Amino acid sequence: MTEPAAARPPRRSFPAAVLGTREERLAEPQPPRAARVTAYALFFLLGVAVSVCGSFVQALWPPVGVLLALAATGATFYAGLRVTGTRLGAALPAAGWFMAMLLVIVPRPEGDNVLWSNATSLGWLFAGSVLGVICATLPTRTSWFPGVPGPPR
Repeated sequence: MTEPAAARPPRRSFPAAVLGTREERLAEPQPPRAARVTAYALFFLLGVAVSVCGSFVQALWPPVGVLLALAATGATFYAGLRVTGTRLGAALPAAGWFMAMLLVIVPRPEGDNVLWSNATSLGWLFAGSVLGVICATLPTRTSWFPGVPGPPR
């Protein structure tokens, strides 16, 4: 026996089911300050690791490696946002990612490069930057200032 259409909850879209709605994110409790500070440090280091590993992965398997490196980069930035509940949680992995990218872009004295000026390297650099900006500007549980929790609701 089927339920009437009015009794069933409305069907959620795929992005809303995966990412949640803005109202659901704002209703989540804020983690304690010590946990947030620890998460900030860990996500910064994770951003560095994803950048270095992604630099090598995108060069190993040209079409698939770039997508794999971008998926890991986007997942790191978004996880920082969701775990800490602040925009700073997404900005710190992005900052670590950029700092490692600056070191990876510089050629060595022997003439070796990790990132070359080809389409996959430049695409990964550009798309990773865009992912960092997107994740750092998504709505969060905090007030206007990044990293500072809002008043209790």
